[in-house]
Amino acid sequence: MAPIFAAASHASLLPLSHVDRPAAGRLVRGTLRPHTSGLRLRRPPGATGRGRGRGRGGIPDEWGERSPPGAPEAPAQPDPLIDDEDDSADGNSRPIVVDEWGEPGAPEPEPPSAADPPSPAADDEWEEEPEASVPDPTPAPAAAEEDEQAVKREELKRCLVDTVYGSDLGFRASTEVRGEVVELVTQLEAANPTTAPVETSDLLDGNWILIYTAYSELLPILAAGATPLVKVKQISQEIDSKSMTIVNASTLTTPFASFSFSATASFEVQSPSRIEVQFKEGSFQPPVISSSVDLPQQIDIFGQKISLGPVQQALNPLQQAFASIAGSISGQPPLKVPIPGNNRARSWLLTTYLDKDLRISRGDGGLFILAKEGSPLLDLL
Repeated sequence: MAPIFAAASHASLLPLSHVDRPAAGRLVRGTLRPHTSGLRLRRPPGATGRGRGRGRGGIPDEWGERSPPGAPEAPAQPDPLIDDEDDSADGNSRPIVVDEWGEPGAPEPEPPSAADPPSPAADDEWEEEPEASVPDPTPAPAAAEEDEQAVKREELKRCLVDTVYGSDLGFRASTEVRGEVVELVTQLEAANPTTAPVETSDLLDGNWILIYTAYSELLPILAAGATPLVKVKQISQEIDSKSMTIVNASTLTTPFASFSFSATASFEVQSPSRIEVQFKEGSFQPPVISSSVDLPQQIDIFGQKISLGPVQQALNPLQQAFASIAGSISGQPPLKVPIPGNNRARSWLLTTYLDKDLRISRGDGGLFILAKEGSPLLDLL
């Protein structure tokens, strides 16, 4: 059956849809004669082959066309040759593919080893290099909120300093001013950036200058500063966390001299924001005599303005005497007075707001607002 139904690789099989397979042919003398309905195979003259129609045309295809005589059979395509060539740097043999024309093709890629580092583009099917991450210029929400809170605190601090300006540390503050101060202090305490003021020694330590108070025990000093020719130059509080000490100091000035006195106390930490204070001793510095007497042009006493020009002229001849007295007193040691250790010498201090410029504290006697020495807030007073 192979010589009849098989042809070249490009020839097609003859359709035999009408062949009666049970009676398709009978075996006569070793040949198979198909029994078809009017279909015969013919060969062109001169063609060789077995069966009837010898010497006639070739086998017709599925369209009824016959192939030309003597058509050469197309050669089968050879499989690509694979050659081994040792051209690697490490001496390992890698297969080289040879195409159908005998030319060497691209070598097959060597599978990656487990010891090789992973390629950055191994997971990218297009083998594109991963783009470098670009930092987002938009600030994080937490940082933006923190900056907004800092700006708000600075505005509140400036408003507070403007409110207490001209109040003589609170002694001359009106009821309206006191109400505004309480409101601003409440807002600052709610926005306190330091949650544990007592434990933050880098901010707490230093010399703090009083700018406003509602402490009743300071009223005598503040009242003295309201008298003619006397002025409260400064009231301060110096805190040292290493030695656990506090020094409260006050300075009064007159045209003739300045007087300073202080009280030293030790403290114990009760909580991250509260300390207990125990006063130990008081100290009186020797007065600093002015080398020259400079009186104001006039003073106000109970609404009456009194000129001090004649007094200034009378004191001019005494300038030399004041200078000699100042030189003899300036070198004297301070006078120290111990403070009895009773309940009146004990107090407590609660710090409700603290930053590098401003501190707000509350004691058993009232409210204290202080600015750190060197702070730009003092320039506004």
